[in-house]
Amino acid sequence: MSEITHDTETTSAFIIEGCAIATVDAEGTEYAAGHVIVSNGVLRAIGPGPAPREAKAGCGSGPAPRVIDGSGCLLTPGLVNTHHHLYQWIFRGLAQDSPLFGWLTQLYPRWARIDEEAVFAAAQAALGWLALTGCTTTSDHHYLFPRGRGDLLGTTIIAAREIGLRFDPTRGSMDRGVSAGGLPPDEVVEELDAILDASQDAIGRYHDPRPGSLTRIGLAPCSPFSASSELMIRTAQLARESGVRLHTHLAETADEEEFCVARHGCTPAEYAESLGWLGPDVWLAHCVHLSDAAVKRLAATGTGVAHCPSSNARLGSGHAPIKALIDAGVSVGLGVDGPASQEAGMLVEELRSALYVSRLRAGGPDPEVALDARAALRLGTIGGARVLGRAHEIGSLEPGKCADLALWRLDGLAHAGIADPVAALVFGSPAPLKLLTVHGRPIVEDAQLLTADTAQLARAARRASDRMKDRG
Repeated sequence: MSEITHDTETTSAFIIEGCAIATVDAEGTEYAAGHVIVSNGVLRAIGPGPAPREAKAGCGSGPAPRVIDGSGCLLTPGLVNTHHHLYQWIFRGLAQDSPLFGWLTQLYPRWARIDEEAVFAAAQAALGWLALTGCTTTSDHHYLFPRGRGDLLGTTIIAAREIGLRFDPTRGSMDRGVSAGGLPPDEVVEELDAILDASQDAIGRYHDPRPGSLTRIGLAPCSPFSASSELMIRTAQLARESGVRLHTHLAETADEEEFCVARHGCTPAEYAESLGWLGPDVWLAHCVHLSDAAVKRLAATGTGVAHCPSSNARLGSGHAPIKALIDAGVSVGLGVDGPASQEAGMLVEELRSALYVSRLRAGGPDPEVALDARAALRLGTIGGARVLGRAHEIGSLEPGKCADLALWRLDGLAHAGIADPVAALVFGSPAPLKLLTVHGRPIVEDAQLLTADTAQLARAARRASDRMKDRG
């Protein structure tokens, strides 16, 4: 493994001990009471029982590491969110009873009003809430760029740096408006050449390919009903020339399948493959409506999937075949999706939602055909890391990986009586955090966000939401 780097301030050494640990490594190693040792943002050691005495003493003339008592807690890798639309935080609670196409039609005119100030407020609020609920890494799919509204992608990156999360944003795009047979109104789409220029600029300005980097750019035309075939093809070419990943929505609804069959004569998965949009550098959001053949093609090509169970349920889109995808060898992670279609916005709840949806689809809780608690935790951690191409850096607790840690408190009333800590986390109420670290840097401690004032974030989000409603 290449030496992990870190593009913020150096972090101090610390030890956590006395906690239950779910490493989510390949063997599923767990400790009823164990310890981890962290220095310079990297996990140095992990094992059962208390940390060795010499580790607590430190070395040389440097200070002894901080020792954190993890009694009553479960330590897991930080959660990895593989699909989000941060700007939607200030558009929550709208179009409550509409399926996807109707929901989009109602919201596109509102989204056309966004500007840099509004996107920054939305992004900070959404990112702060992700941190408070256990997420250390998130992607973002931003595909709306009204003219003259500032650097909307760059402002999300600034927001993520201030909150302190590891961030894999994508420069999204739409060029197929209503006049070209697409779903979005023409005023919210861009010209193809402008999109490609902006995508190249985003890679040059923001993408950091170094091991352990906090910011990596992907390219992400929005969907088959909002992006032309030429945009999809040329974006894939640009991404592969530049060494960045590709992302899009696919097979989310029956309406989308009908659109693709009518316009392209094939299913969404077949259409994506015809454009060169299956491969180990691609991850697809939703994938609800897949045939058995499509599942096999995703597996054979190494294409990843971002499963968004709560959003799919909110919009009535259907049950994705997640167990079939996993059994076929597809890398699957979890996504909260946009807050306008999943207002809770916390990835820890998606663990339980994914488990429940898989059991509803299977017609029972048999682990042979549906998820169990540990499979759900894998989706939210190492599964997401694989989807984002970061499995060698994050997603499991192993020496040499980045110290992206979530220490969950399970000693309160909400989890009393659940002996299995992983079951308590997945089946139980969202657990408060004793500690959340990104590359060893504390972001949340004792359920308090350390990097921003949450009351101020809430005020800014409310102001932005009100201003978007008031604009003509």
